[in-house]
Amino acid sequence: MTIFQALSRLLGAIAALALLSGCAAITAVSDAATPLEVYELRAPVGISRTTRRAAPRDVIIELPTTGGALATDRIMIRPNRLQAQYLPDSRWSEPAPVMVQTLMLRAVEATGALRYVGREPLGVSGDYAVVTEVVDFQAELIEGSDAATVRIQIITRLVREQDARIVASQTFSAEAPAASTDTQTVVAAFNVASDQVFADFASWVQRVVAGR
Repeated sequence: MTIFQALSRLLGAIAALALLSGCAAITAVSDAATPLEVYELRAPVGISRTTRRAAPRDVIIELPTTGGALATDRIMIRPNRLQAQYLPDSRWSEPAPVMVQTLMLRAVEATGALRYVGREPLGVSGDYAVVTEVVDFQAELIEGSDAATVRIQIITRLVREQDARIVASQTFSAEAPAASTDTQTVVAAFNVASDQVFADFASWVQRVVAGR
């Protein structure tokens, strides 16, 4: 074999490797660009109003705070209490804190018990603000099983805007079983747990605010 032939073979091999590498990179970019399936939770319906008429109060639902692992639009599933993972190929329609805010807002609105409820005040400030921390908003695998438990827990404080005084606080939590870690099964369990949490929250808000 001549030096020229050897050099030609070497250059050919390098070109082939570059082509394969380029194909792999294109595949990776394509996979990263694949859109995720989008899911959302629905606010509970049919929440009874505990007052005869709407209370003349404005309530602002502030954006909840949460830990870093939950501050995302990915659907969290924990293999254990210390590890956070996310369901593949799926996400929430909005980041978890925003979704919780939306569910709180819609649940209270559905009662018709307040003059106004929103994310922002109509004027300089509202009468009350709801300050919330999201503690749990995830599915948790059951050891030795393909099933999971969805856990939602929020800590809420009702703050009087006039003097920034906390006038009431409450923790709301619920769990719901998921027979498997299939995305639709897990999301359905999320919806069951969220129905309980946000229905209880809406009833609490109208009871506390109407009594003041």
